[in-house]
Amino acid sequence: MAGPPPPAQQNPEPKPEHNPQVGPPKTSSVGVRGIAESVRYSLAEMGPKRSLQTLLKVNQTDGFDCPSCAWADPGPEHRKKAEFCENGAKAVAWEATRKRVGAEFFAAHSVAELRAQDHHWLEHNGRLTEPMHLAPGATHYTPIGWDEATALIGDRLKALDDPNRAVFYTSGRTSNEAAFVYQLLARRFGTNNLPDCSNMCHESSGAALSETIGISKGVVSLTDITDHAELIIIVGQNPGTCHPRMLTALEQAKRRGARIAAVNPLPEAGFGRFHNPQTPRGLAGPGTKLADRYLPVRVNGDLALFAALNRTLVEREDARPGTVLDHDFIARHCDGFAAAAAAWRALDWPTLETLSGLSRKQIGNLATDVLAARSVVVCWAMGLTQHRNAVATIREIVNFLLLRGNIGRPGAGPSPIRGHSNVQGDRTMGIWEKMPDAFLDRLRDEFGFDPPSKHGWDTVDSIRAMRDGKADVFFALGGNFVAATPDTEVTESAMANCALTVHVATKLNRSHLCHGKEALILPCLGRTERDIQARGEQFVTVEDSMSMVHASRGRLIPGSPQLRSEVAIVTGLGRALFGDDDVVDWRAMGDDYARIRKHIEHVVPGFHAYEERVAQPGGFMLPRGPYDSRTFPTATGKARFTVNPPTAVEVPDGHLLLTTVRAHDQFNTTVYGLDDRYRGIKGGRRVLFVNAADLRAHGLHDGDLVDIVSVFTDGERRARSFRTVRYPTPRGCVAAYYPEVNVLVPLDSTAEVSNTPTNKSVVVRLEPAT
Repeated sequence: MAGPPPPAQQNPEPKPEHNPQVGPPKTSSVGVRGIAESVRYSLAEMGPKRSLQTLLKVNQTDGFDCPSCAWADPGPEHRKKAEFCENGAKAVAWEATRKRVGAEFFAAHSVAELRAQDHHWLEHNGRLTEPMHLAPGATHYTPIGWDEATALIGDRLKALDDPNRAVFYTSGRTSNEAAFVYQLLARRFGTNNLPDCSNMCHESSGAALSETIGISKGVVSLTDITDHAELIIIVGQNPGTCHPRMLTALEQAKRRGARIAAVNPLPEAGFGRFHNPQTPRGLAGPGTKLADRYLPVRVNGDLALFAALNRTLVEREDARPGTVLDHDFIARHCDGFAAAAAAWRALDWPTLETLSGLSRKQIGNLATDVLAARSVVVCWAMGLTQHRNAVATIREIVNFLLLRGNIGRPGAGPSPIRGHSNVQGDRTMGIWEKMPDAFLDRLRDEFGFDPPSKHGWDTVDSIRAMRDGKADVFFALGGNFVAATPDTEVTESAMANCALTVHVATKLNRSHLCHGKEALILPCLGRTERDIQARGEQFVTVEDSMSMVHASRGRLIPGSPQLRSEVAIVTGLGRALFGDDDVVDWRAMGDDYARIRKHIEHVVPGFHAYEERVAQPGGFMLPRGPYDSRTFPTATGKARFTVNPPTAVEVPDGHLLLTTVRAHDQFNTTVYGLDDRYRGIKGGRRVLFVNAADLRAHGLHDGDLVDIVSVFTDGERRARSFRTVRYPTPRGCVAAYYPEVNVLVPLDSTAEVSNTPTNKSVVVRLEPAT
């Protein structure tokens, strides 16, 4: 393993974000430029030898799962030697960097100085190397031993007069094994306060799917997309930036003859021509045009679109009975159709066109594509889930699929595309503030204690609790809580109210600097690193977006001798809290992860013969009842049609509707660089994409600096000094990068049912920059 770089590289000077250069957006994706960017970033962070050591093991059956998105891997026989995308390469290099952040760094920089830096600079300094402690009233973090840190956390937790005054947060990168012992620790302690990043992304998907088809996940496999689907509708998702390996699957589907419809407020490079870097045609030829149809829906117009689409299908069935809807499927497997059909027939077209931003002709053309396809998949991401009406929108998508029997057969069904590489697995393992009683009963039977039954706090309610002085200890297993959550100033103040904040992390981030009265940073192993415990080298498992569970084995020597695995950190805390004679075998699970998997077998459905099945190359698929047998474990035992009246966010005159987006050079809150190549932005992130007509209507010009002011029932919030960029957004809709504009998202503006923050629907006005 290469030694650490010279000190000058360890602590680069902060580079202020200057006025970005703006060029035309791209209409194609990947290609030679994508390869060049992957190589450039990897060499800069890891060097040649380390780059080869890591990148050739990403997403391989004998390697480690990419720490970036949760896109499914092809079968072992179809994997390429380079089974990663540009953002995957950056995620690996970001974690496996040779740069280090140790005691000298924290001695040189006070917390106040570090808080003045941006997200990119903080994380670019390198890997954390040893536990750090911020004492009450101190200005700098200082080193602390592992035993002392663990004892400190244990003492603070045991001193609480109510276990519900502790919050246990989880990032979606946490492995199945770590997630299982973490939820076990929280429930053994006596609380269901288990917020996680799912609360902020696909909680709306889970709520809608659970109600309508009885399972909180999608039911589509990778081969459904590549080999069977005849129409793939991509809604509220930007695969070219957020899930780049999906482009290869879409290309396979296209070559087979499938059609692709893209529904999104912004045109994205990933909808244009895809230059596959794995093929000569992709590198030297014209590439493959992916989207056959693009519908520039208004922000928050997706519910109206699918309601209009369903009305169109019912109208065409009325005109030609027996030719459009799957009446046999509806009669056998569904309920609620009559009420839903009556509601669609009562909708008026002018309202649907206004709400969706699309014409009746555009919607009718999409309906014609639907009728020509025997199997349809609908994929979506956070462009749908972070609105007030998000759950209703996804229920309406389920309605659309049910009308023609597009659930429970090859090439058809709902497919929510997850972000973090194991965010779906975390939920499967029990990371949820309101797990069903059946799960808690199995946990009781397996370990011999009574888990609490009272539902805990999700992410938004946890912030409220900390804000209101109802929580004293905040423990985060990964993630960047302060940057990822809404209402940044409120969240920072809420964290400051805690007596103790603890963050398990690989790198320094904003959350470590918005701390409680006392704080700890505990450095952990990354996905790329070898994990050796008392019973030898260990592996972990993850679950992808399509319910495949597979093994992940790090290959690098850990970046510091003081790094501990997440499992070791959690089981060590379990021993500190409950002792070695506890009913839970904390030491045994920390020594040998197979012990954890044996417990999972007994508690979590679908994990029988866990050790044997996950040893198979590629792993195994969890049961998908609606797909496997067209059984729907809902309240009625059938798939459920629902009535979802189209709604819109009320936008006063002179205001606009803001949606948050990612740049191509970032993954969630991790910013790899200050460019967004696909949208033509270079050297800055404080930009606001605005329709040319809206610029004129507000008396602005391309390049003006503005403050963005959000308007909500509890007052106003301001994000300062954003450069306007003329861009083809729908009229009345603007876009800006997350997490910079999270400060504008009100804590109390959440989706109905799921309580997910409405990052994609923020009412704003623009003012000259102050």
